[in-house]
Amino acid sequence: MADRADLLQGTLDLLILKALRLGPLHGWGVSKRIRQLSDDVLQVNQGSLYPALYRLEDRGWIAAEWGVSPEGRRVKFYALTPAGRRPLAGGAAPAGGAAGAGPPLLRCRRAGAGRGLNREW
Repeated sequence: MADRADLLQGTLDLLILKALRLGPLHGWGVSKRIRQLSDDVLQVNQGSLYPALYRLEDRGWIAAEWGVSPEGRRVKFYALTPAGRRPLAGGAAPAGGAAGAGPPLLRCRRAGAGRGLNREW
């Protein structure tokens, strides 16, 4: 069962990195982007998202900085670091997963790519 938990954790890590590939986001923005990129199939709750963000920050794959959201609220923005780009390029795998492995959503260029949307995420 630990292997399955590690795989799920690694999959979430990769989804977060892919969401941040387009630019810095605050936590809620990361959750929204994952939902958008998966055509509303995946919804990441706060109890999973924030521990994953902290884990990725501890690894040096993302950096966090306080800022102000468009709504005027003080929030922490997360951005990819050069080390965080390596797993996306296949140079390192998140814990529990192999680079390039996982569900088709993780391997595709972008959710919806077959519908004329070819922007890579």
